Amino acid sequence: MSGYEPPLRITPACEALVGQVCNLVEKLERPGDGGKFWLDSLGELGRRENRIRVIHATLAIEGNTLPLETVRAILGGEYIADVTAQVLEAHNAGSAYDLLPELDPMSARDVLRAHGTMMSGLVPESGCFRSGGVGVFAGSVVVHAAPPADLVPQHMCHLLAWYQESTLHPLIKSAVFHYEFEFIHPFADGNGRTGRLWHSLLLGRWKEIFFWLPVEEFIRSRQQDYYRAFVVAGKEGDSSNFVELMLEIIRDSLTEVDVLGRSTDQDTDQDSV
Repeated sequence: MSGYEPPLRITPACEALVGQVCNLVEKLERPGDGGKFWLDSLGELGRRENRIRVIHATLAIEGNTLPLETVRAILGGEYIADVTAQVLEAHNAGSAYDLLPELDPMSARDVLRAHGTMMSGLVPESGCFRSGGVGVFAGSVVVHAAPPADLVPQHMCHLLAWYQESTLHPLIKSAVFHYEFEFIHPFADGNGRTGRLWHSLLLGRWKEIFFWLPVEEFIRSRQQDYYRAFVVAGKEGDSSNFVELMLEIIRDSLTEVDVLGRSTDQDTDQDSV
């Protein structure tokens, strides 16, 4: 046992949101009754498009201004004459998300591998835990000072061990992991996009649907809430606010998929009349 226990209060809102998300997942996974199993109906092209949307959104959260069409072209292998840092970010993120099927979510070495792929050519310490101190800023104000660099490997090992040992529902403990990862801030740069990728990996190992759900678009639409929840959790020493927000975002992304799926089914039914 790691002995590590992240600060968390399971609120009634958390429990209610877990129930809502599970119901939506079950509905999207259920074949028959005139419905479709979402992943099957999505198909290869649909999965690829959702992955493009995920990468565009996770980079936009970090300030990348490339339009969706350009990200689609980069990930489609089209030649881009001007290979700027933003173009390299998109290319790297595509390669990192391609690793999802083979990454071990409980491996610190694979965390480093994912970061190394995500940040290759962008920072000197890609694929390495940071060697210096870092902070999270709101403008010029430090809102979070991360733990000292020499403690990062230990903190990450404890966090991974906690996740493996925890009996919490995967929806809750994956959101806690996301918060704790950002709190530790294990890298000099690229913490946000790597943390979101790992959250997708944890959820995807629970239910495959999460490998292809564009949750990051909903994080981007609530970006200020996302940052605010992180700051509030740090001040209160309780990540429940952040967990609730992530569960709301996951629920809303599943709801959109469900609504769009029912709309498509209705259009198909009308066309066949």
